[in-house]
Amino acid sequence: MTNLDILTLPDPVLRQKSAMVERVDDDARRFMDRMLATMYDAPGIGLAAIQVGEPRRIITMDVAREEEPKNPLFLVNPEIIWTSDDERSTYEEGCLSIPDYYAEVERPAKVRVRYVDYDGKAQEMEADGLLATCVQHEIDHLNGVLFIDYLSKLKRDLVVRKFTKAARERERERQHRF
Repeated sequence: MTNLDILTLPDPVLRQKSAMVERVDDDARRFMDRMLATMYDAPGIGLAAIQVGEPRRIITMDVAREEEPKNPLFLVNPEIIWTSDDERSTYEEGCLSIPDYYAEVERPAKVRVRYVDYDGKAQEMEADGLLATCVQHEIDHLNGVLFIDYLSKLKRDLVVRKFTKAARERERERQHRF
């Protein structure tokens, strides 16, 4: 099974809203398996389908620590149905689509999420801590939102400029190879 290519800033696809998934079938499960393998190899703790160029509402996650057994989660059509708006937490977030850049982001400390699982069954879960942050981060991706959107305009603009410049340089190098 080959890994999927992870899109990076400033790719405009990352700003697209993802479409609902009609059903979880064998094709969707194969795609989720590839997403999970790509996420683990990156390495990361969460990956949204849009990050690999598929505007479908699918997320893979695993926030287990390295010394713990793997605990993958597959969320199809996830929807946050409750947040602890009065209780907030701050985590230093990073993103596979914005490599090697980290910033503190404040979000609700707890969330309740409704989703369809790997087997196509409707589920609900409550999350707090790192899992709550990861769920919110990945659902943001499905809505075309990046974690840098929570930063000040100045910081966000600096990050976008840095990645846009790097993308232009990669493109120039690629053109010179032919």
